[in-house]
Amino acid sequence: MIRSPVRARVLRIAVVAALLVAAVPIGAVATAGGIGAPGSDGIGDGYFPLAGNGGYDVVHYHVEIRYAPATDELVGRTTITATATQVLSRFNLDLIGLRVTSITVGGEPATWGRQGQELTVRPASPIADGIEFEVVVRYRGIPRSPLSYGARAGAIPTDDGVLIYGEPDVAAYWYPSNDHPRDKATFEIDLTVPRGLKAISNGRLMGREPTGNGRVTWSWHENDPMATYLAMAVIGRFQLDRSVTSDGIRVLDAFDPRVGRDARRSIEKGERVLRFLEGRFGPYPFDDLGGVVDIWSGGFALENQTRPIYPPGAFRRGQNVPLVVHELAHQWFGNSVSLADWSHIWLNEGFATYAEWLWSGKTGHRTPQGLLSAWCEIPAERPFWTVTPDDPGVGSLFATPVYVRGAMTLQALRTTVGNADFFEIVETWLAEHADSTATTDQFISLSETVSGQELSGFFDEWLSTSGKPSPCVIGTT
Repeated sequence: MIRSPVRARVLRIAVVAALLVAAVPIGAVATAGGIGAPGSDGIGDGYFPLAGNGGYDVVHYHVEIRYAPATDELVGRTTITATATQVLSRFNLDLIGLRVTSITVGGEPATWGRQGQELTVRPASPIADGIEFEVVVRYRGIPRSPLSYGARAGAIPTDDGVLIYGEPDVAAYWYPSNDHPRDKATFEIDLTVPRGLKAISNGRLMGREPTGNGRVTWSWHENDPMATYLAMAVIGRFQLDRSVTSDGIRVLDAFDPRVGRDARRSIEKGERVLRFLEGRFGPYPFDDLGGVVDIWSGGFALENQTRPIYPPGAFRRGQNVPLVVHELAHQWFGNSVSLADWSHIWLNEGFATYAEWLWSGKTGHRTPQGLLSAWCEIPAERPFWTVTPDDPGVGSLFATPVYVRGAMTLQALRTTVGNADFFEIVETWLAEHADSTATTDQFISLSETVSGQELSGFFDEWLSTSGKPSPCVIGTT
């Protein structure tokens, strides 16, 4: 993502139920003292204590939304397929603001309670450990668009529809979820809108079906695991541009008709950017590609899986291909390999910024080493050096040093271990953690394994120390 400031949420209270081992079908009451225990109300994130939940892993979301632009009302039904990781007497979902009208678990009515973002669901009887179960939540209301990290996120009304996106916790504003990257799942997203509007989401467009009453349902499938915050919905009067790359990746771009030529030309360079990134990072991790440029005030670019969203203001000064490079690099770093904790945000933003640096060198501008040298000219007493990339704090989650010091660390690592080892580290990282999550410690361990060097002191100085590294400029690569 590229935006100005930042946001907050999540901590885990691990609840272990050493109870029943027999496979009890959903709906059956656990016996022999196995009455179950509540799933925790946080997944264990160090920054956001209530993000995500414990006691289950989501396998699949089917999010069905009917949206009325005239009133901004959203009517939703979300079906969650999950596997219990303990005997569950009750469990939480994340949902903010919208009114729940019914919940079933395993086809049976469930009761529920609300406290803040926590929706606590009580099934008719405990769910056995290891059992796959289905939760259907019906809800409605006008979704919120809070100001967070200096920008609007959530459901942002536009003059012809709505834009639903954000980071880190947007999912809870429009569908119930286990809202943390640690619990990735596949998605079906069905968006029902008035005829004449288009509804864009992640992955592949499976079809458009009239549903009566002047409405059309647009159905999208994302068959690769996706973090909840990367799911998005954009509704409006778009022009859709479709193509297929030489190796079969389907491209669908969506432009508000009022979007300028520079924005279009930048997004349309997506395949060229893709080929460049594949040359550095390996094969593109998904089957679909695209971009969305809507018209709304403010905003930020976000790397929604397979289809980033770009604000029109990003192209006011002309084409902005480096921004496209940044958001498409996130498809590898952040989307395929996701952070296990929000404190590891540099693994997303540092790599995406470094991709911009690689593009700069490839296109005849400053090389990554030249950019490292330029940033090293910032005096040591400046606040830039006080933010530590591997633990920036909630308030600095999307601060400039997270992006830039992250990229500086990668260039310094490259010059320390050499080109061959550096790109082997990157490709191995992506292969080992594809469709999963990872941590800074895992990246450090891999770097030491591949290079054969002891690098704890290096990473401590570049990632963990508040202050300017000395020396700041390393090597001549």
